Amino acid sequence: MVREIREDELMQLLELYTHLHESGIPEENEHLKEVWQTICRDKNHHIIVSEEDGRIVSSCVCVIIPNLTRNVRPYAFIENVVTHSGYRKKGHASACLGYAKEIAIKENCYKMMLLTGSKSESTLDFYRKAGYNSSDKTAFIQWL
Repeated sequence: MVREIREDELMQLLELYTHLHESGIPEENEHLKEVWQTICRDKNHHIIVSEEDGRIVSSCVCVIIPNLTRNVRPYAFIENVVTHSGYRKKGHASACLGYAKEIAIKENCYKMMLLTGSKSESTLDFYRKAGYNSSDKTAFIQWL
């Protein structure tokens, strides 16, 4: 089942993120709670999850970004695409990306973008099969 995350599922999401690139779950403190509340209240910030047997096993973030170009149409940015290592290759991430696309279409976005740090050909092929390409734009990152 694919859906948007519920407010009470933060800890499940943080555990899932350990399968992305996090070395552990952040300390549960006021800053974490404030950030989570900010995300939950933001109508443009969507955390999409796929669950199996009542457990969140895959997720992606879809942020709708208001825009003054392209006939004042927003665009969508996809980030933190992750699937629990024990549930990969079962369509969970594809389902999350498909749900994100539905949101982007509903919000009249003119494009969707995502970045990946992966150089794995299987990961890049996964994104290509999901409809993304790496030839239209060039991405630059500046780490802070």
